[in-house]
Amino acid sequence: MLRQLSIHNVVLIDRLELEFEPGLGVLTGETGAGKSILLDSLGLALGMRADTGLVRNGEQQSAVAAVFEIDSADPAHEVLSDQGIEVDPGEPLIVRRTLKADGGSRAFAAGASVNAALLRDLASSLVEIHGQHDDRGLLNPKGHRALLDTFGRIDTSTIASAWSDVSRLDAELAQAHADAETAERDREWLEYSSNEIAALAPRPGEESELAEARAAMQAGAKAGESLTGLDELLSGSDGALAQLRAAARRIERGAPDHPLLAEALASLDRAVIETSEAEDKIARAAEALAFDPAKLEAVEARLFEIRALARKHRVEADALAAFGEELAKKLKLIEAGGERIAALEAELAEARERYDGLAEQLSNARSEAAARLDQAVAGELAPLKLDAARFRTAIARGEPGPAGLDRVEFEVSTNPGAPFGALTRIASGGELSRFILALKVALAEEGGAATMIFDEIDRGVGGAVASAIGERLARLAARGQLLVVTHSPQVAARAAHHYRIEKAHGESGTRTTVRKLTAEERREEIARMLSGADITDEARAQAARLLEAA
Repeated sequence: MLRQLSIHNVVLIDRLELEFEPGLGVLTGETGAGKSILLDSLGLALGMRADTGLVRNGEQQSAVAAVFEIDSADPAHEVLSDQGIEVDPGEPLIVRRTLKADGGSRAFAAGASVNAALLRDLASSLVEIHGQHDDRGLLNPKGHRALLDTFGRIDTSTIASAWSDVSRLDAELAQAHADAETAERDREWLEYSSNEIAALAPRPGEESELAEARAAMQAGAKAGESLTGLDELLSGSDGALAQLRAAARRIERGAPDHPLLAEALASLDRAVIETSEAEDKIARAAEALAFDPAKLEAVEARLFEIRALARKHRVEADALAAFGEELAKKLKLIEAGGERIAALEAELAEARERYDGLAEQLSNARSEAAARLDQAVAGELAPLKLDAARFRTAIARGEPGPAGLDRVEFEVSTNPGAPFGALTRIASGGELSRFILALKVALAEEGGAATMIFDEIDRGVGGAVASAIGERLARLAARGQLLVVTHSPQVAARAAHHYRIEKAHGESGTRTTVRKLTAEERREEIARMLSGADITDEARAQAARLLEAA
């Protein structure tokens, strides 16, 4: 609820600090004293249009701050949290707006800079302002269905779940049709490509294996070529081994006992042995490097086929097998698509039948609740001098959705025989406020914002009607906080807290002030409201009787 309102340099107010409390609070004062300035100031703090005419003459900037007490379940927390702003438990929420004379404005919530739209979102859960120009709250048909459901204690969670099923199945069926149509258009290509890949039967990783095998065979072929003729060079009739042996024999026939020749002979013997071993290793290497040209040709042919098919389908060679499986699946979808679509159609029909049944039950429940609401509002109209008026909750068939099929709108007829129409089009300013009050009383269980403000709801009425308005306002205020701008002494007498708005003229110009009245001051103010500028003893006595009765 609203705890404090601080106003600085707004029209006739230079500086004002107001403290508010729970219950019914009234604001009174002579016409032109500046009651509208308070509402305009609060509206500025709550993100409404920033009119430069609000800046006090001669000042560069005006500022308004409102302090609200909110509990942990207040929707304001969610609005702020979406913007990354948190209010600690038990801490008040402070919203502030500044407005420059040149039109620039800034907005703040919980100490963070925000835009005016966020303040307006917060306002919907913090304050309800009802006046003849108000187009939100009860006057907005978009919220009437939810209000009726709350009044009738109607739970829409079951039908919301049923609608979710319908929406999901409808989307799945549409996608199944789209997939089937796309697949059908591509059937010929899918069949040819799938068969082509299946015939080749590539394996994941096969391209790499073939490339490695090809490279190994090519390397072996090159090495094998380098060994050609080595056997003749080493062991032929004129080869190195024969020449080494011939040299050894000549030394043996000559002077084998000569020390140096003996060493040479030993070296030749070792050379013969090493050359023989080299010959053996070369022979074995040649055998190991031997390859089948036909096998190389076959490896290259498959490798090139795989690569060519991968390029054709614009996939990596290693992904060709998976791509073939994907094509095969799409072909199966064509074959199974009809069965899938038929199954989804059956599920959807069942889900729609369930939804329609729940929607019909919901419509019946709303019709019953609407009759009770109409009766409750009708019972409030006569005491509010609207006995010739009629109220009805109009229910019409609308588009299906998570809350059913019904469109709900509150309508009134202000004169016998006159057609019904929307509240804002049919009711005059004074009537509109009283219709809203009747609705709020009937919907008292609905809850809504913790703070309600009524602007001159008692316009054009007095006596018993004003007393009835005061009694209903006090009843509403019992659930939270209600502030009323009023000219009616009967309404003022019902207040738990009374504020007087005054305008004073001085050397520094005209100033508007607001102060909370004491019990004696309240009696005097109500007497003024009864008799005018000249307060009589009779007016004071009547004021005392009103206060005592209240």
